[in-house]
This record gives sequence, C-alpha cells and structure tokens, in this order.
Amino acid sequence: MKQIGILSDTHGYIPTSLFDFFSNCDEVWHAGDWGSLELVKELSNFKPLKTVYGNIDGPEIRQQMPEVLTFTVENLKVCMLHIGGYPGKYTPLFKKTTMNQKFDLMVCGHSHILKAMKDPLSGMMHLNPGAAGIHGFHTVCTAMRLKISDKRLFDLEIWECPKHSA
Repeated sequence: MKQIGILSDTHGYIPTSLFDFFSNCDEVWHAGDWGSLELVKELSNFKPLKTVYGNIDGPEIRQQMPEVLTFTVENLKVCMLHIGGYPGKYTPLFKKTTMNQKFDLMVCGHSHILKAMKDPLSGMMHLNPGAAGIHGFHTVCTAMRLKISDKRLFDLEIWECPKHSA
C-alpha cells in the first residue's frame, strides 16, 4: 500500500500547511504549472516526486520533466499530464497517449477546479487536485491525498486552504 499526495498549479508557491497534509505520504505527484524551479527542488527534497511540466513552466523546468508521465504503482496504471481534459472532453494529447494503452487513473491539473470522477465509458478514474498555489481565479487552494493498494484507490481526502490565508 502507498499513500500519495497530489497537487497541481502551484504557480511558484506552496502553502506550508500542505507539507503537513503530505507528511505521511510515501510519494507526492505534481501535475504541472510549477512556476518555480526552487519549488521543484523543495518538494523533491521533501518526498519522492513524480511530476510533469505545465503550460506556464519555462525551459529550465521543461528540461527536467516530461509533458506526459506514465507509470505503474501498486499494479495501477497511471497517466499524468497537465492539460488532460476530463471524461467526455479529453484533450488530443491525452487521446494520443491512450491510443494503445488503457489506464486505471488519469491525473491532470490546469483548470484550477478540483475533480474526482470515474469515466463511465472506460472505467478510468480521473483526478484533478485543483490549484494549490495562490495565483489564479480560484478562491480556495486545494490538493488531494489517497491510498493505493493492488489497483484499488481509497481514503481520498481533500486539503483546502482559503487563498488569503495561504
């Protein structure tokens, strides 16, 4: 079993209370729009990190991580990318990535809107942790924490922090 912390859209800032929320996690996954190379270093020093770059990330970040990351954890096939869409409205990049593969879980960011939903056609779980940083139209910073054991996702928890107190 692994406990995973998931965040996205930090845009150069991570509220310190998020580190407490992720303290018992085995890994942290960041779905892009870092906004700062220093943040990448800080989070990778904190926990093992799986990540992709986002549309606001410059060349220094893009050189260190992929646009799309596919991997298996606890027998669960995962696809992570920054702009992936959602069930029924997937992006061309996600459709291209899944052309010859079936995933159990898709993790993306970009919308700043927290979503956890199952694709009724494929059975794949879709997670978007919303935005953990303070830049953007959202009023509440959000992230997720969950457990994975033998292809099973469970104990999904949401972290929230009002933007003005982050």
